[in-house]
Amino acid sequence: MTLEQYGWNEDWNQLWNRNGDRTEGTMPARIVGDFGSRYRVVTEEGEGWGELSGKLRHSLETFGDYPAIGDWTEVRKSEAGPYILQRVLERRSQISRKAAGSQPREQIVAANVDTLFLVSALNDDYNIRRMERYLIMAWNSGASPVIVLTKADLCDDPESRLREMELAAPGVPVLAVSAVKDRGRAKLMPYIGEGRTATLTGSSGCGKSTLVNWLSGEEVQLTGAVREDDSRGRHTTTRRELFVLPDGGIIIDTPGMRELQLWEDEGGLDLAFADIAQLSAGCRFADCRHEREEGCAVREAVESGELAEKRLRSYHKTQRELQFQATKESRLKRKGAAAAAAGTKGSGSRARKYDWRAEMDE
Repeated sequence: MTLEQYGWNEDWNQLWNRNGDRTEGTMPARIVGDFGSRYRVVTEEGEGWGELSGKLRHSLETFGDYPAIGDWTEVRKSEAGPYILQRVLERRSQISRKAAGSQPREQIVAANVDTLFLVSALNDDYNIRRMERYLIMAWNSGASPVIVLTKADLCDDPESRLREMELAAPGVPVLAVSAVKDRGRAKLMPYIGEGRTATLTGSSGCGKSTLVNWLSGEEVQLTGAVREDDSRGRHTTTRRELFVLPDGGIIIDTPGMRELQLWEDEGGLDLAFADIAQLSAGCRFADCRHEREEGCAVREAVESGELAEKRLRSYHKTQRELQFQATKESRLKRKGAAAAAAGTKGSGSRARKYDWRAEMDE
């Protein structure tokens, strides 16, 4: 076993060697398992448990941004046995969503990912509006998105679904596969080459763990049946884990998402709705909202049938959600800054909650 098998390369080596803050006697390690309060890490010595140093824990309690699966870290071996995480190396990419709860807080799903597989099953799990949300998360992450439509053997016409998804995801590869029938594996291989890291994300029961087993050639993850009435599954994957594939690629499996609440938008909205962004260049007004303005090229495309009305509605709904999220986060930051200046702890805001699910087209 070598660190190179887990994605260590010359770029990471240069980052490691030019960092003047490195402590003597430490070594690089990648987080390969996230168990909440503890981590599994792999070093040049092998795999073991990792715990946060007191200094790092104190820093994180103040600023957040806890280590995530896929992170490269600086560790030292303790006399008691576990590796002590001293710090996290600068990330090349990070997949984030809003954490559960009323307060705006970021949850990092995975870090240092090259390819993000957005998984949806070709049964009742199939949902274009939901996939638009996943695409925004993907484009904001810095990873390259690839849509994987699983369980193609359960669909009478997978090709039409594939074409439909391609229209909703301009420029994004869309692949239809069936692990049960062993179809489409070769389509995935270019995205999980040696030393490259891919992550799977999607709703519960969409077939992520089955994909991991299929690509690994063995049963490394538990899988479970889905309910026949709604094609939903239980959380058979309850933690985030990283696996090295026989062909040299690296894949991270994550628990299924019952819902995806978006975090900040760093251009992901326009990339996920690239067709609307392109059309908007022809609008008469630069600040056109594509609602009732004169000379709106986007509305004209809807009226001519070039753009689906549903897609524009989804764009507006997602835009409102992201604006609401940004406003709420800004308000909380100002409140926290004022509380810090006064030497007190800020209290939680009881601002109304934006219910994006009420607006999502099924």
